[in-house]
Amino acid sequence: MDVLPTAVAAPESWDGLILCATCGVEQGAAGPGELPAVCAICADDRQWVPAEGQRWTTVGELRDSGAGTELAELEPGLWTVRVRGGVGIGQHAKVLLTPAGNLMVDVPAYIDAAAVEAVRRLGGLAGIIASHPHMYGAQSAWSEALAGPDGPVPVYISEPDAGWLARRPASVHVWSGSQAPLAGLPGVSASQPGGHFPGSVVVHFTGRDGSGILLSGDTVGVARDRQWATFMRSFPNYLPLSGAVAERIAAHLDRYDYERLYDNFSGCLPVNAAQVVHRSAARHADWAEGRMDHLT
Repeated sequence: MDVLPTAVAAPESWDGLILCATCGVEQGAAGPGELPAVCAICADDRQWVPAEGQRWTTVGELRDSGAGTELAELEPGLWTVRVRGGVGIGQHAKVLLTPAGNLMVDVPAYIDAAAVEAVRRLGGLAGIIASHPHMYGAQSAWSEALAGPDGPVPVYISEPDAGWLARRPASVHVWSGSQAPLAGLPGVSASQPGGHFPGSVVVHFTGRDGSGILLSGDTVGVARDRQWATFMRSFPNYLPLSGAVAERIAAHLDRYDYERLYDNFSGCLPVNAAQVVHRSAARHADWAEGRMDHLT
């Protein structure tokens, strides 16, 4: 695995960007006096507000406290952006490389100059898309930092979830249903199976070895043994989706041919991902609907 290390960045224009210290999602307020009493995303039952109360931070404060980033190659044509010492959920953003341009799927809750330069060396970005609102991160800053001749990088937001935007990026594209090609990239498509959020998004493309690959966000979570998957309304609050929704998601994903699946952290189904998703949905439904109660 190749790793592109990053160094501590000098002060940048994005340093004042305000983030929720719990979920890491950017806020539209210009200063502390304009912030809401609580982050709406964290007040929702999929997240949490810490017992000690709401706290806000900025990208600059995180940098000064030692936050940093690194890019690592997951497989040919697919990279991950990880944040060290940051805030939020700790998502591993993905950068998909294509001959027509690159796509960031899910967004770090931080940004620094070294990471921006590393993404530039990979070819920049043609688009940014978050699988769901928890993954919005610092998407406005990433869009502006990697702007091209036509302006900021387009940020794709699913229509059912657009109301969760606390800061509206300058180049928002609100969409629903499915998009192919996504961001004008041949062979890259997206759709909204819902589940974790009504507009939860998955992205599909073909890997360099010819295999189909699905980036599932939190729509399909990968179990630690990489042999099973899970379907949750809330991961931290342990709220499962119903069996019917789990099976609906698996059926929706049948529109894609996919051998591998990556979630929005380090989870990966490395082989037979479509079969794993279907048998996992069936197992989930058996437990959620009471057919395994004899084992309890």
